[in-house]
Amino acid sequence: MCELYSKQDTLALRGKYIGRDKLIVELESTRNFSLNIIFILDCFKTILATLKAEAERLQYAKLSGFLRILISVKFYLLSSTPFLLIHGGAPTPDTYRGKYREDHSDPASAYAEEVRKIIEEAHNNGRKIAAFIAESMQSCGGQIIPPAGYFQKVAEYVHRAGGVFIADEVQVGFGRVGKHFWSFQMHGEDFVPDIVTMGKPMGNGHPMACVVTTKEIAEAFNNAGVEYFNTYGGNPVSCAVGLAVLDIIEKEDLQGNAMKVGNYLIELLNKLKAKHTLIGNIRGIGLFIGIDLVKDHEERTPATAEAQHVIYKMKEKRVLLSVDGPHRNVLKIKPPMCFTEENAKFMVDQLDGTLTVYITVFERNKMHKDAHVELLSDSINDPTENPSRKRNGMCTNQHSLLSKRLKT
Repeated sequence: MCELYSKQDTLALRGKYIGRDKLIVELESTRNFSLNIIFILDCFKTILATLKAEAERLQYAKLSGFLRILISVKFYLLSSTPFLLIHGGAPTPDTYRGKYREDHSDPASAYAEEVRKIIEEAHNNGRKIAAFIAESMQSCGGQIIPPAGYFQKVAEYVHRAGGVFIADEVQVGFGRVGKHFWSFQMHGEDFVPDIVTMGKPMGNGHPMACVVTTKEIAEAFNNAGVEYFNTYGGNPVSCAVGLAVLDIIEKEDLQGNAMKVGNYLIELLNKLKAKHTLIGNIRGIGLFIGIDLVKDHEERTPATAEAQHVIYKMKEKRVLLSVDGPHRNVLKIKPPMCFTEENAKFMVDQLDGTLTVYITVFERNKMHKDAHVELLSDSINDPTENPSRKRNGMCTNQHSLLSKRLKT
């Protein structure tokens, strides 16, 4: 796909036309910078103007997470707060690219041992363990399927340390894995987390989420004197939407469809893997699948630029994919639950065509395996490329910034 402006070009234009107002500079790293900047500036200038004393302004800033750039000390970073947390990350239980791979005799125990070491270190430093939280299957981590038994062992260590186990089912719950309704059930029918978070598919586009826990934990939260209030919590519209989604999942057997179509899709992708060396690994279950693209199979070097190129070209073929993983080289396949075998066949055919064109360009340029190729050269074009993009000049050398970026 050709882009008129790269990220760097866009930032340069922003600096040129918006200017370098002091408050703009201070707000640049805040998440709300993409909103109407004039509205933001007006709001803050009005607020700050009403606070006459400097002490009042400082106090307001301390209580505002939005203004984290304006001062160096925040209320949630003060060492005196009893709620100061240390977030320690355990290694991702990735058996393809992680610390313990498929050739390890017991990767589940090895990865769980890493969690035990973190707990031990925390205790040695006088810290306590609050919780362990993880996606039942990691999505943004690169479509990672944890080895069987990993969650049980981790839960054992966490419970022994006085913490709770939280399973995040926001992306992988509600029957997506096919075999089970909840992805954490993949770790064994006897495994039940202490807390489960869910959302996204729960409302099929309607914004809603849910936290499910045990009666003991819920009562402990209430008995601690912590008050929680949500203006829109439990509203009848969201309740109706959630119930309708559950009805459709059951009546249309979307969980069964996820298993059937998912198995078919993985079968097609494995055939594609045998044909294209760019595909290093196919992993997944149901309609939760990842395609790990590599430059070479021995070193498993992430094919990051190539993955970006693939999703752009697939978009032109009317197939929307995204990339995930720490190296942004894993094609993420997580389609709607109503995805059919015909949809799967179409997607794989388009992916096959995209990879075939890529190999053609690569071989014609006769570059060594670590070189980036000019994927959007005018001399070698994808025969299925949208002709309208040619007519409007979007794929000329002048605007092929993606190809230039791939060579840097």
